[in-house]
Amino acid sequence: MADELGRRRFLAIATLAAGSPVFFGGTASAAPGGAGARPGGPLPRRLPWPEANRIVARTRLPAFPPRRFPVTDHGAVGDGTTDNTAAFAAAIAACHAAGGGHVIVPPGTWLTGAIHLKSNVDLHLEDGSTLRFSGDVTKYPIVLTRYEGIECMNHSPMIYAHRQRNIALTGSGTLDADATGAWNTGSDRAYLETLVAQGVPARERVVPGSGHFMRSTFVEPYECDTVLIQGVRLRNSRFWQLHPTLCRNVTVDGVDTAATKSQTDGCDPESCDHVVIRNSTLGAYDDNIAIKSGRDDDGRRVNVPSQNIVVYDCHFSGPWGAITCGSEQTGGIRNVYAHNCTLETRYALYVKSNTLRGGFTHNVNLDRFTATNLKKSFVFATTTYNNQTGSYTPRFGGFTITNSTCDKAPVVFDMTGLSEAPIVGLTVRNSAFTGIDDPVDKLTNVTRIRFRHVTVNGVPATR
Repeated sequence: MADELGRRRFLAIATLAAGSPVFFGGTASAAPGGAGARPGGPLPRRLPWPEANRIVARTRLPAFPPRRFPVTDHGAVGDGTTDNTAAFAAAIAACHAAGGGHVIVPPGTWLTGAIHLKSNVDLHLEDGSTLRFSGDVTKYPIVLTRYEGIECMNHSPMIYAHRQRNIALTGSGTLDADATGAWNTGSDRAYLETLVAQGVPARERVVPGSGHFMRSTFVEPYECDTVLIQGVRLRNSRFWQLHPTLCRNVTVDGVDTAATKSQTDGCDPESCDHVVIRNSTLGAYDDNIAIKSGRDDDGRRVNVPSQNIVVYDCHFSGPWGAITCGSEQTGGIRNVYAHNCTLETRYALYVKSNTLRGGFTHNVNLDRFTATNLKKSFVFATTTYNNQTGSYTPRFGGFTITNSTCDKAPVVFDMTGLSEAPIVGLTVRNSAFTGIDDPVDKLTNVTRIRFRHVTVNGVPATR
């Protein structure tokens, strides 16, 4: 039943938009900001995996008519104090009603509440523009979202879209969520877990007014198709910064994130299919890219994996994983390709689950990763995350590391599978790891290990 529910739901996502069919093949063009050019310039050089190149080619980009809808035409004032929530909504509604185009935010500081995108709308922030999100909680309506992998009704993310198609957030402006700290607090996931255990439907798990508090994410397209987030800067997030959820055809291009608060991941694609993250500087005060697919029983109810994800030409900085899978991976994760990235983190690859969460992580590939001063290890994989236990065995396997380097770390590989479910497949080729405190890898219940042309502190490592 759970499988059928997940299948039906994902098919529904793939047929969004008012009566128009969705096409998932070929190459699309887009015109963010009215420029008429493909986002990110020409197609990238060939990636080292044929399947990754196919994913990039098939990840559809949005396209918009050249119509422009300046927010000032709808009463917006960029003085930093005027509330522009209604003006932004009016500009987006007008653009959508006209068949699509670009909602233009000129230079200035624009105070606003939640902004909800509609199909065929590009919200374009011109250079010198700042969206300053309000500290007034009434400006953030209650919407369907996921909190740490569990569906619920909570205050809207700052930028949100639900079941929309062909949308974008582009430009070179800044989004600043600092003032939302007045209301955007709390991490009472345990309350949601009690509702899930009681069988309360997702739309009846209403957080505001319950006496419990859970933060809202920053930018969240939810059940959307064909999404572009390009060029913008995110600052002062209170929670996960980019959180595409149950989406298809998502491109994150040239985005800059930075955070100093806890649990502020850079980008968390959750239960998404065909995602490209490129040319971005993803700073976080937690994981940089954290791939997720739902949590525990609610994740099993939705049952949609994250899959076909390509990352390239990015820089990562933060205290945890550059590429992280989990821990909310109950729906599974597969087919992840990451190429030509630099990082200053704790781990290059961090994979985590437990027997309460279950799920799987299969076929993860890192190529040309350059790690500086890793705090723990190049790869860390654990099947006993947070010592939580249940009856759902996580299954990991098919990890490949090629052409990569690290100049300092306590250990290179620290991976622990379960005796009843070993981690199956670790391949490392043409890689050199120096400055390693302990050159002996920590590999427990890991099978099919293959090293070729690998050195640790200048000494060949063989398996």
